[in-house]
Amino acid sequence: MGGLRERVRFLRVGSLDNPDRFPPDVHIFTSSKQPWVILPPDDQAVEEFYDVDNTWSEESLSRLETLDQAAGMEKPWRQQRRPAK
Repeated sequence: MGGLRERVRFLRVGSLDNPDRFPPDVHIFTSSKQPWVILPPDDQAVEEFYDVDNTWSEESLSRLETLDQAAGMEKPWRQQRRPAK
């Protein structure tokens, strides 16, 4: 992933002192969730992964584009994730 690893860090929300302050924007891979996991009916949920361009805000997409450019990505991350048509 080029220079992304030098610029991005991930952390698990559950490891924070107040994880309830950061609810998910979208639930992914729900096709493999256990039946006893009940998602709120108004939450966005997808069976596998989502289309970044249609899910993320314009502000988030702009930050991602800046990150792609700074990392020297020849093919932006979201295009790598986009399913083949």
